[in-house]
Amino acid sequence: MTSAERPATGAGVDAAAAAARPATVLQGGRAKAYRPIPPADRAKAFEAALDAYERGDFFEAHELLEPAWMGTDDIAERELYQGLIKLAAGYVHAVRGNPLGLAKNLRGARDRLAAAREAEAITGDVDLDGLLNSIDDRLARLSADPADGTIDPPSPRRTTP
Repeated sequence: MTSAERPATGAGVDAAAAAARPATVLQGGRAKAYRPIPPADRAKAFEAALDAYERGDFFEAHELLEPAWMGTDDIAERELYQGLIKLAAGYVHAVRGNPLGLAKNLRGARDRLAAAREAEAITGDVDLDGLLNSIDDRLARLSADPADGTIDPPSPRRTTP
């Protein structure tokens, strides 16, 4: 029995055992890990991850966002972080010469970022519409040429003129 299937409290459930179980959040119909961290720490991780991504350190961006994603129970925020995690993971694959891995992760990133937009996630200076358009363009190029190994990551942040 998984933690999502076990009752949190009630008859026959020891309160200490229930408290010791890892917490979960229902996201996309599935129980996902939830390890609360303060909003200020999530905001720092978010900014550090965007900086790492923009430097081309996609793996580091992914790693920095994981605890932020698991650290909130706000679904819109989780969708945003998970979308950016998948975006970064896609470009890890691109750097490693795996366009199929890039395409798979870009599709996942697109789904999560679109869900963040639908949920009206607070995005700071992340341009969700521009990012989604860039992902669509890259996916179209990969569809036309599945072996396209170009590494041309979109910038997630809004640009000011």
